[in-house]
Amino acid sequence: MWKLCNISRNQYFLVGLLIGFLYSYYMPQDLTEIVTECPEATEKEHLLGEEAKYGSEFEPQLNLEQKPMIAKKQVKNIVRPRYYYTELGIREKLFVGVMTTQENIDSLATAINKTSAHLVNKIKFFINADNVKTNFKLKNIVGFTDTRENLRPFHVLKYIADNYLDDYDYFLLVTDTGYVNASLLKERLSHISISFDVYMGTAHGATLHEGEDKPADAQYCDLHAGIVLSSSVIRKIRANLDWCVRSAVSNQHNLNIGRCVKYSSKIDGCQPSWQDINVTSYKLNSYKIYRDLHLIKHEDAFNRASVVYPITTADDFYLLHAYFSRVHLERINHQKQQIHEQASTISNGTLPNDILEVRWPLGVPKPNPPESRHDIVPWTHLNLTHSFMWNSEVNVRPLSTVDAEDIRNILNKTILEAFRTNPDLEYRAIHSAYRKFDAVRGMDYRMHLNFYDRKRRQPVLKSFEVVKPIGLIEIVPSPYVTESTRIAILLPTFEHQVPEALQFVQNYERVCMDNQDNTFLMLIFYYRADTPSKGDEDVFLPLKNLALGLTEKHKQDGSRVAWVSIRLPPELSAPFNMNHLYSTSLYGPNQLLSFVATDLALRKIGLDSLVMICSSAATFRSDFLNRVRMNTIAGFQVFSPIGFTMYPCRWTKLCKECDGCDVGQSSGYFDRANYDVVSFYSRDYVESRKLLEQQLPIVRSDRDIVNLVNYTQEDGIQNVAELFVRANTKIHVLRGIEPNLRLGRAMENFLAADPEGEQLAALRCEESNEERCVRIASKKQIGDVLVQYGNSQQENEVKK
Repeated sequence: MWKLCNISRNQYFLVGLLIGFLYSYYMPQDLTEIVTECPEATEKEHLLGEEAKYGSEFEPQLNLEQKPMIAKKQVKNIVRPRYYYTELGIREKLFVGVMTTQENIDSLATAINKTSAHLVNKIKFFINADNVKTNFKLKNIVGFTDTRENLRPFHVLKYIADNYLDDYDYFLLVTDTGYVNASLLKERLSHISISFDVYMGTAHGATLHEGEDKPADAQYCDLHAGIVLSSSVIRKIRANLDWCVRSAVSNQHNLNIGRCVKYSSKIDGCQPSWQDINVTSYKLNSYKIYRDLHLIKHEDAFNRASVVYPITTADDFYLLHAYFSRVHLERINHQKQQIHEQASTISNGTLPNDILEVRWPLGVPKPNPPESRHDIVPWTHLNLTHSFMWNSEVNVRPLSTVDAEDIRNILNKTILEAFRTNPDLEYRAIHSAYRKFDAVRGMDYRMHLNFYDRKRRQPVLKSFEVVKPIGLIEIVPSPYVTESTRIAILLPTFEHQVPEALQFVQNYERVCMDNQDNTFLMLIFYYRADTPSKGDEDVFLPLKNLALGLTEKHKQDGSRVAWVSIRLPPELSAPFNMNHLYSTSLYGPNQLLSFVATDLALRKIGLDSLVMICSSAATFRSDFLNRVRMNTIAGFQVFSPIGFTMYPCRWTKLCKECDGCDVGQSSGYFDRANYDVVSFYSRDYVESRKLLEQQLPIVRSDRDIVNLVNYTQEDGIQNVAELFVRANTKIHVLRGIEPNLRLGRAMENFLAADPEGEQLAALRCEESNEERCVRIASKKQIGDVLVQYGNSQQENEVKK
């Protein structure tokens, strides 16, 4: 029994082993063959199924041949040009090169310069510099030391190619005996494509009479009649200039230039026209301009000529220029009249002028519509002598000399136009006139004039609208300036202004010294005749200690604060009058003391420094200093900013106190009567000061201050900005508003010490001009207070 059971157990083991062997034998190697596809199979399962074909383990393979580790070509940074026209390849149209001599510089060359320089883009005069004089009045002269006459035109071409090839489309070469009708020539060249090689002019053989032998240069352009070359031809000539120089064996410029052009650009001969555009010339065979102009002006060839030659006197240049200018003006007026007629009849009455943009006068843009009520340009009422309601602060103001002359001219032209349209009118008087200036349109006038109609025998009132459109807008060239120039700030300070000066120096440290701005501060102390200047009794001792401390603190940065002491004479040492707080100027009635500070301080600064005279009642930001650097140009311009005077909002409670907010009508006003802040270069100030020394004595020491006491300011110079105006030099005076220059600290400190307003009530503005008085609130704010006070008084009376 025991044996039977053991045999049975072994049989079970053998049978199981046999079944497992058979199962493993018939089992497929790929398990996916027995797995049915599931519709919800994820993308990951499909990817695993694809990877299973290549083995259960993932082995990355790097393709180093197709993807190198180092880029074969380095990426370069694109450097864009400074101006758009440089990147777009936009060039000027015409360059004129005149070949002249030293003897003709002051005669023929000067006449060409006066008649053509303002009509072309660039003009240069080329001479031989074997013995060049240095006192030529003409400045655009180029001299060549190589005096070989046969090489002279190639020196000109090389100079043009090296300096102006990429700046102009066409180049005109002419001698000093040819008058250039620049307006006509430039107009014709503007219709020629710049993509082709152009060698235009009048062939030398075309001007010969019948029977004359043709010279060797007959097929080439005549230099006396002018040769027009495109920039592409000049570029090809530069590439073959060596061959041209070697082949120039004669002194015939026409032949040498023509051969060079033929070899370089494959142009066989002179082109009289290109793309149906003719550039012709007119040769004066036996005519004299002063004698025969009335005869030749009827010739069509003369009127269509771009160059008239030969001209032997400078007076003939001016006569020709006057004639062709008149012809050009008549042609423009005729074209203008045609355009006006076409524009008037184009709609045939079916479309309004607003849709067709037909305006009066034709070609003058209409005013820009204001974005808000604050942008509306008001009309100013005026007569022949005064203007009324010139601004919100002045009711009546006399017209300046220029404005008075302008209104008289407008009136005379208006009367002539009225007589032309109605001869029966007789002018009696001006009824009223209004004027408005628009920066886009120009100056508009509305004239209402009283006439007497002789035909009807009754007075009539006629209204006219006159427009003086803005003409050619010119960009005033100015020297190059940077924002890295060092500014020397002068701070004049009187004894009563020490608190404001301390606040100014603290603000200066925060704005300039902490930011390492390239500035230098010099304090100027005005001592009265009996005020001690040493020891503890020194009224300016806190400022001196602060200056020494800041200089020591910022020694490593190179910033420092210095001072200059000035002793005033007894005539100017009166105690401070509190009424002068109402004056817009820190000097009060003694504005000439600004010259005392400047004259004595510049001796310690130097002649090449940028100087800014500031006010102790001012605060500014670093942006303001950058504008001072940009607007103050040595030998060209001074800057007199108009600061924004803040209302004492903390004391009046009529506005919101905010020192860092933008300017607004409720927080302050731009004080046009304040000239305390002005910037200039020392050398410009010294030169202007010397020119007016007879009118305003120069202060070289404290003893010279008394010389200014007897100087009257009514008709004389009152401030530094006016000094440059009266000097009548080339220095411009730029006067403009400056929001980042804030004024009004003196009045704010005074009211802070007088919270009840008792001292303020006793003050009176002693200035003869109300504009020079400080305002503590706007008219609207004061009006609201008065209205509220009147309403409260009425309520109190009703209650009683």
